[in-house]
Amino acid sequence: MTALPIPIAIVAVVVLGTIAFALLAVRKVGNDPTQFILGGRSFGVLFLWVLMGGELYTTFTFLGIAGWVYGRGAEIYYVLAVGGAAYVVAYLYLPRLWRFAKERDLLTFGDFFAARYESRGFGAITALLSTFTEALALLVYLTGLQIILGIAGLGAIDATQAVLVAFVLVTLFVFTAGLRGMAWASIVKDALMLGGIATVGFVLPIAFFGSPSAMLAHAIASRPQAFTMGAWTAGNGKLWFISTATLNAVGFFGGVNAVAATYAARSEETVRRNAVLLPLYSLMIVPMFFAGYTASLVLPGLHGTQSDSAYLRVLQAHFPLALLGLVCAAGTLAGVLPSATRLLAAASQLMKNVLDDIFGIAKSGAAQTWATRAFIVLIASIALLLWVFLKASLVDLLLFVNNGQIQFLPGIMFGLFWKRVSLIPVATGLLIGEIAALGLTMHPAPLAGLNPGFVAGALNAATVVILTLVRSPGRAKKSAAQPSTGSG
Repeated sequence: MTALPIPIAIVAVVVLGTIAFALLAVRKVGNDPTQFILGGRSFGVLFLWVLMGGELYTTFTFLGIAGWVYGRGAEIYYVLAVGGAAYVVAYLYLPRLWRFAKERDLLTFGDFFAARYESRGFGAITALLSTFTEALALLVYLTGLQIILGIAGLGAIDATQAVLVAFVLVTLFVFTAGLRGMAWASIVKDALMLGGIATVGFVLPIAFFGSPSAMLAHAIASRPQAFTMGAWTAGNGKLWFISTATLNAVGFFGGVNAVAATYAARSEETVRRNAVLLPLYSLMIVPMFFAGYTASLVLPGLHGTQSDSAYLRVLQAHFPLALLGLVCAAGTLAGVLPSATRLLAAASQLMKNVLDDIFGIAKSGAAQTWATRAFIVLIASIALLLWVFLKASLVDLLLFVNNGQIQFLPGIMFGLFWKRVSLIPVATGLLIGEIAALGLTMHPAPLAGLNPGFVAGALNAATVVILTLVRSPGRAKKSAAQPSTGSG
């Protein structure tokens, strides 16, 4: 039997070792759905920090940022602006969301909409829609894994088959370990990812140019257009930059996985402290800019989705294979673990908000846990099928997913901070927003350079505000689920 190439062998050892470590740390999850889905609502600052950070900084951070720096340049700087604002939003709203969920014993993302707007049907609709966007989000990780494992395999293995094996492993892992197991695994993943990003972000420019500053001087001289934005109304110009940064900053913590992680926190203070500490993860971003610019100088000429793998190709050609293996192992964990949390969050919604709330099936704790596990396998299978037929760059995929996910945010924000808002305005806004997001993404129209998701989200929010204001207070259903007052 032919031996595995060194890099892919290192990837296999690291991934299997991380899974084994997490399973040993968890030992036995049992069949309590709260333990399986939310880790018993007991996560302290460290667990919550690595879990949320690990979900938010993934293969997009590891590959997509450098890939867009390589191919397009300064447009990707929007991610720095996102980090600067998103954590402020998180500090203001996540503690209130946790309090709301704790008081009502909420288990899933869809539970929020069902409780706040007093409609299990609406909870089921939001669960189905958000599960679809979660399945699309998994494509980001699968695409990233294909790039990483293809490079690590040195052409000796089929990258698609390697992705299938990796995704089967992650499905079995989340099936067995639940959220607590993923938190333990995230500790290993984040440590390796920090090391890998520091390596490629600083070792590459130092090796080829002597220092990051010298590399940037070369890049500015040879690619000045990669350091400037386009005209205000140009595609991916200044208005696009502002609207994309605003859209992602406001919606950064509004996704299914971020909401589920918030529910898992031990206390409101834990959530607040976590929002203060999460900006440390932004340290991962700038080194990826260095990696992208270095790769564009050392290995120019890559186009399309090949740009996502540019700096890994430089590592493959010029550095020891063991180093390539360690970096690829970190990138693989950056794909498989966030996939696991999204699978769990999406599957738990189908169990709770559709199977239980609508059809009255899976009422006992054990039945709910096993139904969640069954949906994990189903969603993973659907995501793999979608991945086979949909191909796009990592950044383009992520922006497409975000355009759909952001449409849930008005219902969350208005629901938490505006007592008068009710079901009809929020449901109508969600419908208009999702239709606009899909239409503008599939059939782009001149929008003066604005991000399509931003336009769709603005239409969504405006619809909620207008319908709420024109409906008399007496007709607006007064929700008993209104959050209690307090700090945060």
